[in-house]
Amino acid sequence: MLKLGQKVIIIGDSFEQNLPVGSHGYIIAYDRNADNAFDYVVRVPGANKHVYVPSIDIELEDTLIALEADRVEKEALIDFALATHNEQLFRWVMNGDVEEEAPLPQQSQALSGEEFVRQINLKAWI
Repeated sequence: MLKLGQKVIIIGDSFEQNLPVGSHGYIIAYDRNADNAFDYVVRVPGANKHVYVPSIDIELEDTLIALEADRVEKEALIDFALATHNEQLFRWVMNGDVEEEAPLPQQSQALSGEEFVRQINLKAWI
């Protein structure tokens, strides 16, 4: 639950109530009525009004700034990797820390039931 006075940005308008999407606001109250779909009352200074919003329509400003910074950093690393022809860096940025698994060799003969269960248990244990 967000605290009173926190700066939020309106990211959606799920109930189509003409919210100023992209505008910042401040949480001024909780709506504790169990029969109501709205969670917060937000003061939007740019629109000079108070709006009732569900929690899915707002996000903390700090969270959005951090996500944008991560996106810009990733784009800069991709540009650098392409400019320097660094394939390893490019693959690391695009795929993350996941190492590529070697393809399993195809077996030409059918496995017995016991051998199949043994291989599955071995892989599950690892």
